[in-house]
Amino acid sequence: MSISIQRISVAVCAHAWNGDRTKVAICPNNNEVKIYKKVGNSFELETTLSEHDAVVTGIDWGKKTNRLLTCSQDRNAYVWTYEGNEWKPTLVILRINRAVTTCQWSPKEDKFAVGSGAKCVSICYFEKDNNWWVSKHIKTKIESTITSLDWHPNNILLACGGTDNKARVVSAFVKDLDNRKDVAGGTPFGSKLPFGTYSAEWPTGGWVQAIRWSPSGNQLAWVSHDSTVHFLSCATTEHKLVSVKYEGLPFRDFIWKGEDSIIAAGHDCNPTLFSGGPDGWKFDRLLDVGKTEGPASNTAKKMWENRANMGAADAGGDKTLDTKHQNCISVIRALDANTFSTTGLDGNLCIWPHAAIKL
Repeated sequence: MSISIQRISVAVCAHAWNGDRTKVAICPNNNEVKIYKKVGNSFELETTLSEHDAVVTGIDWGKKTNRLLTCSQDRNAYVWTYEGNEWKPTLVILRINRAVTTCQWSPKEDKFAVGSGAKCVSICYFEKDNNWWVSKHIKTKIESTITSLDWHPNNILLACGGTDNKARVVSAFVKDLDNRKDVAGGTPFGSKLPFGTYSAEWPTGGWVQAIRWSPSGNQLAWVSHDSTVHFLSCATTEHKLVSVKYEGLPFRDFIWKGEDSIIAAGHDCNPTLFSGGPDGWKFDRLLDVGKTEGPASNTAKKMWENRANMGAADAGGDKTLDTKHQNCISVIRALDANTFSTTGLDGNLCIWPHAAIKL
């Protein structure tokens, strides 16, 4: 098995792939977005986008429209379109007074959501009459910064989590854009879903670092900074929540692999598999082939423990980890049914093949 590792920069805070997975956009912890083109088994820098004035915090690449969405600590978001062999930015009117933290296209790519430190979620859509992107704010019961967003497959419900230690589901129905027939039969979170409807919330033991719907939309999962993974079965109005306490360090992001497993990654520097279903979930195994130990004895945790114990004989000798990533994994993205990619604060982009995640 060969895991592709590409050195990109000093640190990578976000990345996104285009529709055919031949290009990847990287946010290298500054105001730039770098687009790399795959050439053989390596990547070559194709172009650099530098419209933002502060650190770029989020990026999403529309698979259907080929439009690039970026957001930044400069409180702005841009929609980039590829015209005449160059990327052209269009500023989005967000009307917020705090840094933007995350962004994501809806499944139909006719609108997108933006999270920020302004205690709100901005739902943005294009007004043809005025030829610009505008936003509407969802503020109900949001008490702090939004850190993660994810759209339900129905293009209307939006899951979000934040630093107020809560995961929540809200309605992002936009009049004259969304079709009421999409929720005509009702949803497990209600049938009347005008814009901004606050459907449900769940308290957690720490900041919500990432939240994701399963492919069917019948399950919702999120990871919190207390090293807990939460799984909500929501196929019907009878919601069932299962929480799994992980023995290692907290996760930063995760992806669904079908309906019965997720792959999470974070401060342990090692992609981690959880498996189960509505009746129960459990830690399965670590996926980095260099690791065979359990999560409680992970190398990253040992390294920090040794550094904290000044009298430890090997406290000064821990310079490398026996994992592909040498620092926290910040983002994980699915490439196809059997392959995923990770980027981290070590500046590496890793592509994990089928053999690493065979269930």
